[in-house]
Amino acid sequence: MKILISPAPFKESLSARDAAEALARGFRQSIPGAELVVRPVADGGEGTVEALVHAGKGKFINSRVCDPLARPVMARWGLIDGGSTAVVEMSAASGLELLKPEERNPWYTSSYGTGELIREALDSGCREIIMGMGGSATVEGGTGMAIALGIQFLDRNGMPVPRGGQALSLIKTIDTSCLDTRIRNTRIRVACDVRNPLTGKNGAARVYGPQKGADLAMVEKLEEGMIRYAELIRKTTGKDISEIPGTGAAGGLAAGLTAFLGASLESGFELISQYLKLEEEIRECDLVVTGEGRVDASSLYGKAPAGIAGIARKFNKPVLVFAGSLGEGAERFYETGIKSLVRVTPPSCPSEKALSEAASFLEAAAKEIATGIS
Repeated sequence: MKILISPAPFKESLSARDAAEALARGFRQSIPGAELVVRPVADGGEGTVEALVHAGKGKFINSRVCDPLARPVMARWGLIDGGSTAVVEMSAASGLELLKPEERNPWYTSSYGTGELIREALDSGCREIIMGMGGSATVEGGTGMAIALGIQFLDRNGMPVPRGGQALSLIKTIDTSCLDTRIRNTRIRVACDVRNPLTGKNGAARVYGPQKGADLAMVEKLEEGMIRYAELIRKTTGKDISEIPGTGAAGGLAAGLTAFLGASLESGFELISQYLKLEEEIRECDLVVTGEGRVDASSLYGKAPAGIAGIARKFNKPVLVFAGSLGEGAERFYETGIKSLVRVTPPSCPSEKALSEAASFLEAAAKEIATGIS
């Protein structure tokens, strides 16, 4: 029996690789003769670097860059394809997890460190960069990233604007003449699992601003600034990016990458699954095992387990989905054709214990389920 084990990260508790190893231990105990193929996966958010580096037998690199508040932080990224392709997660430099709750304020937080990571990749000779999105602390349209790569945002007096969301309402002129010339010969692929536009009721400010510390008044200021910013981009570059699906990702970082670096926005799961050759793996296996930290109605849209279930359905392969917890609409996951949705932790389990002992819970659940299969 050949079993593909391909979970996404269990947020705040297990990386995709740790989750995969825990599941493998459980299945190995109950089905010792099974051939286990372990392929941790991601959808463009957390775990993208780890999934692609391990799959491509690449290497991890740590670089000292700026965090969202311009403090030094060591950010991990990766090299694959023999060093020609870089894999970067913007959250490693510009993520919400780098800030204390009281520090979360998108008026001041910036994606400058993400731009520094792109520059590190260019310095390493990479001419393709895969950018993982998600978990950002910013709502500034990628202005910080662009500044790090040579673009200047000037106020009405011709002076550089400060970093952060505050910049959006101060920019009068965008000068792209000093953009790092290496960008022209570099393919940048944004692994994006959301469809939100840059502006409007579903845009970066209104949807993601509150998650990053913005109150209602700040959200409106950020939205006004983002509308002005989109118009300035149109006048400067000729690109109308305000309503392009996905440009609102990571506080509008996707918009900046598209407008200034010529990046393409791609389905995060599809991009990563191609690198991992998941379709081939699923076609050749007898059982598919996946999962993530929380399954609810949103899990059906762009998330890795749903993508895996979709491929498995094409080849009529049974799928088991393991979840740390189940939220509203979790039962809709059965619409993807899965065989079983398994909650790993008991309903009465305190959240602290569920997170700290996630590996043990996952292993035990896998062992129990696999007993019924064997």
